Amino acid sequence: MKLGTKLIHAGVAPDPSTGAIMTPIFQTSTYVQSAPGHHKGYEYARTQNPTRDALQNALAAIENGTHGISFGSGLAATDAVIKLLNPGDEVIVSSDLYGGTYRIFTKVFARYGIKFHFIGMQDAQNIRNYLNAQTKMIWIETPTNPLMNIIDIAACAQIAQEHQLLLSVDNTFASPYLQNPLDLGAHIVVHSATKYLGGHSDVVHGAVIVKDEALAQQLYFLQNSCGAVPGPQDCFLVLRGLKTLHVRMQRHCENGATVARFLREHPKVGKVFWCGFEDHPNHDIAKKQMRGFGGMMSFTLKNDSMDAALKVLSSTHLFSLAESLGGVESLIGHPATMTHASIPREERMKNGLVDSLIRLSVGIEDADDLLADLDKAIA
Repeated sequence: MKLGTKLIHAGVAPDPSTGAIMTPIFQTSTYVQSAPGHHKGYEYARTQNPTRDALQNALAAIENGTHGISFGSGLAATDAVIKLLNPGDEVIVSSDLYGGTYRIFTKVFARYGIKFHFIGMQDAQNIRNYLNAQTKMIWIETPTNPLMNIIDIAACAQIAQEHQLLLSVDNTFASPYLQNPLDLGAHIVVHSATKYLGGHSDVVHGAVIVKDEALAQQLYFLQNSCGAVPGPQDCFLVLRGLKTLHVRMQRHCENGATVARFLREHPKVGKVFWCGFEDHPNHDIAKKQMRGFGGMMSFTLKNDSMDAALKVLSSTHLFSLAESLGGVESLIGHPATMTHASIPREERMKNGLVDSLIRLSVGIEDADDLLADLDKAIA
């Protein structure tokens, strides 16, 4: 199946009891057994739920994996992946990344003896400088949040293969519509399904997709043992969101290109970070591993001050000032005080995340209205 068809049909089938075309919401905590150990494949809803099963099958299919594992949030998915490791293990991490990921790595897992090296990966070969006998995983985001850096997944996979490491890719910004890391050699794909997969800002959800059976069984064990599972209503909402991912992403990409070019030509805008520009440092890699450039971007003003940035952030109408991304409506945010506030300022500044940086999640509204909204706010 082509991707658009797969997004609508993969993992789901009419309900056998009624013929309902949409997967029912199995709102139950437990299942009746005919005798001890004799059941219909379901025992307890933390362990299994038919709505969740349908979603997990769909997630596996759209990322070209074999197993999808759903969680209560993107950070719960991240938590499960790092729990594959042991005290003393080390992880090499892209330095420009979501603040919540930085926080769980440094404030939670570092306390249990896992060491994280945050490094620039625009040149994937830089990873080799940090490898040692304790290295067990490479963790990357691409495009990165919020500076839109591009990391060569295939090059990272080659290094991981050479040294028998796990390569985990947070694919939230790209979505499976734009990029499939497992096809490029990654072992693990992570999503905050709250974002593009759900697509309507009405659900919190996380997902992990893998191809390896043994890895999948470890993750299912962690899902059940630690219990950070999503409810069936949330699974239903993500299933619904997947059915329109392709048409939404087409418009996100179209509007993203229009907004990025508008900002770059605006006399009051300084730098615009969007991987679709031909002079983006790793644009050729983006073209190679992505099918489009998406609707995520960030920018600074020529008046590079916090006051000027705050004025813009408070002056938009269609771009709502809010955390999160990937919904049908456009959002504007301030990474330094919102999504990346948990990263120490000196670390943010070192990576180029200045206090005045503004991040946009460009939605699927009419592009002319979005341009007018930004023009009025920046003026």
